[in-house]
Amino acid sequence: MSALRWVTRIASADSQDRRMFLEALAYLSWARFLILLPFHKYARLLGQPMSETSLETEPGNRELASRVSSAIRRAGRLTPLDTRCLVRAIAAMKMLKRRGVESTLYLGTAKDKDGRMIAHAWLRCGNLYVTGATEMRGFTVVGKFARHIIPAEHEGSQ
Repeated sequence: MSALRWVTRIASADSQDRRMFLEALAYLSWARFLILLPFHKYARLLGQPMSETSLETEPGNRELASRVSSAIRRAGRLTPLDTRCLVRAIAAMKMLKRRGVESTLYLGTAKDKDGRMIAHAWLRCGNLYVTGATEMRGFTVVGKFARHIIPAEHEGSQ
């Protein structure tokens, strides 16, 4: 679909979808520039290393995660920036965190048909894969980062 058709669709979307789409564009841009840094400089922003969030989906979070997934996918197609798997996973994680929803970002490696090492990143929220689900098969998880949400009443004690 052409960029003009996407802009037309977004302009005619309801205000909540339009805001989420624009937010996805902003976080994709932020994440794209973030990954220009050495990994160790931004890894702490991804969450608790080598940890996962629950596989259970909280009521209401499934629909929200689906909407974030859709917004990331649509915005990723429209932006001129390179927004491959890691950028999309980081942006979606940030959008979910902003809404108080936990998620886990996975990093995986595999070998392509020519025997070269390839990498992939994907994001899971409960039992729903928000980004990178189609491509994740065949990858071995080499890293994971859990973005736990600390309830407001406990933030000061941790």
